Amino acid sequence: LLDDIVLTHSLFLPTERFLQQLHQQYPGGTRGATRVGTGPPARWEEGSGLRRKRAVLAVLLHFLETYKGLLQEEESAGKVIKELYLLIMKDTSLYHELEDEIIKLHQLVETVELKVADETPPPNKQVKPLFRHFRRIDSCLQTRVAFRGSDEIFCRVYMPDHSYVTIRSRLSASVQDILASVTEKLQYSEEQSARGDALILVTMASSGEKAVLQPSEECVFTTLGINSHLFACTRDTFDSLVPLPEEIQVVPGDTEIHRAEPEDVANHLTAFHWELFRCIHELEFVDYVFHGERGRRETANLELLLQRCSEVQHWVGTELLLCEGLGKRAHLLKKLIKIAAICKQNQDMLSFYAIVIGLNNAAVSRLRLTWEKLPGKFKNLFRKFENLTDPCRNHKTYREVLAKMKPPLIPFVPLILKDLTFVHEGSKTLLDGLVNVEKLHCIAEKVRTVRKYRSRPLCLELEASPAQLQTKAYVRQLRVIDNQNLLFELSYKLEPGSQ
Repeated sequence: LLDDIVLTHSLFLPTERFLQQLHQQYPGGTRGATRVGTGPPARWEEGSGLRRKRAVLAVLLHFLETYKGLLQEEESAGKVIKELYLLIMKDTSLYHELEDEIIKLHQLVETVELKVADETPPPNKQVKPLFRHFRRIDSCLQTRVAFRGSDEIFCRVYMPDHSYVTIRSRLSASVQDILASVTEKLQYSEEQSARGDALILVTMASSGEKAVLQPSEECVFTTLGINSHLFACTRDTFDSLVPLPEEIQVVPGDTEIHRAEPEDVANHLTAFHWELFRCIHELEFVDYVFHGERGRRETANLELLLQRCSEVQHWVGTELLLCEGLGKRAHLLKKLIKIAAICKQNQDMLSFYAIVIGLNNAAVSRLRLTWEKLPGKFKNLFRKFENLTDPCRNHKTYREVLAKMKPPLIPFVPLILKDLTFVHEGSKTLLDGLVNVEKLHCIAEKVRTVRKYRSRPLCLELEASPAQLQTKAYVRQLRVIDNQNLLFELSYKLEPGSQ
């Protein structure tokens, strides 16, 4: 029950209020103590004092253990915890029975960097690269770490003529903040802004779809599509915006997929997706579906993994449709099915699902001549994969397979979000002013499955040879076409008559 409340309290009680309630339950110092004659303070251990303090400590310890680094993004919550912490530390000499809990509390407060005595400002943080930004080998080979709203990143913002400025920005920066940085870089005058030439920020997809972002929107970097870009322009030039030219050159056989072994590609996919999966905080699943009071800045890691899932799906179609020779394309199709099989063996169901969905893309599935050249063994194997990913009866087959797996494993994350959305929309959080504990329990149980999947470390033996590093870099920075119209054009060019 305690875990249920800590995981889901933001649905019915904002974090600051939740902690204030906890603060009020703590009878700090000698308040409320009674003296018998002129003797020492009463034996609170025999009364309710110790029990209440121990209960408050249990909640606070569990809260800190669960939230950890997220608290650095909530100044108001951190302030309440500091006040509570100072009260508890004053009681150390009076409640020796709480010594173990207080030691653990002290360690956790240090872990989440809630400095109590020393209020010195934190040192400058290192700029973290989002994948897909600045395709540099050195940054893509680094182990992925969790993103927080206060982290700084580099980002390119394009102009209507496709020139760009590079800005350094907080991940949680608002559109207004981003535009201020762009304006400063461009030396955009106040006179221009005053006479109606103020800049607006626009997201532009590779298909040409565009949308104006509102000034108050935050954390827009992790919500961009795979090949989407940010544009700064005036309202007069909005209609003239066109997407950047496709970054991929249509040159057959020019990628690592044709040279690398299926085992190496699959293992590097699993290793990278495990890093991304490990970065997601449990609370991000709740915030993503239920829009908790911390907002989108705390769902960045989950959004990056969802983008990656979409990226892998489009990667499958891109590689096949850029392969012009029929025999070579059939061989590549066979290799991709083999990669999916190894990912499933690695218990990387995210990569497995994404590859199967990518092979079922209409632009790929219509390539009749290519599929006919596939050996019968692999045709049967792919049919089994399609049965496994069949959404019938609420993904029954997939759920049965997943239930038999032991950690570590990477689930198909979009399905977890679908389940949480179903729970949320199927029942109310409050019933007659009372918290619907059954709903909160269902939500917490689903989140706890994520905890179980990550309860053991992933152990994959990957060599550090130059060839392996090249495959690793390729897998971590996939170049894909996400424009479905363009994929269809390539498909019809390869096999005009296929159905």
